Amino acid sequence: MTKQFNIVLALTFILFLAACGGADNNENAEQPEDNNTANGETLTIQAMNWQFDQEEYSVPAGEMTIELENAEGNHGIIIKGANEGEDIVLNSSGSTMATLEPGEYQIECSIPCGSGHTDMVSTLIVT
Repeated sequence: MTKQFNIVLALTFILFLAACGGADNNENAEQPEDNNTANGETLTIQAMNWQFDQEEYSVPAGEMTIELENAEGNHGIIIKGANEGEDIVLNSSGSTMATLEPGEYQIECSIPCGSGHTDMVSTLIVT
């Protein structure tokens, strides 16, 4: 019984650590554009293993498409209170419409993705 428990525990641990796996080590890959301000009415947030492509995003207030791209691993985002007081949630690559009010909001990874998950934060500044 203990041996089976240890096997299940080990497999669970391996799956947890592999959640952000799938890294593409292509060094010639195109680097993301500077996305510090929204390009038109779309803000693209790119997620990689244990980090976002920027520490801070700045956009104007108003209607905006928020887009999440998973460059490495499987990630989601939550931006608490940014959509007229409601949370913005994307649980995988995709997009959603939001009405952003001026303020500063924290962007967090919403899918446990391994040992660096808790450090996967960024800031959204809406002016």
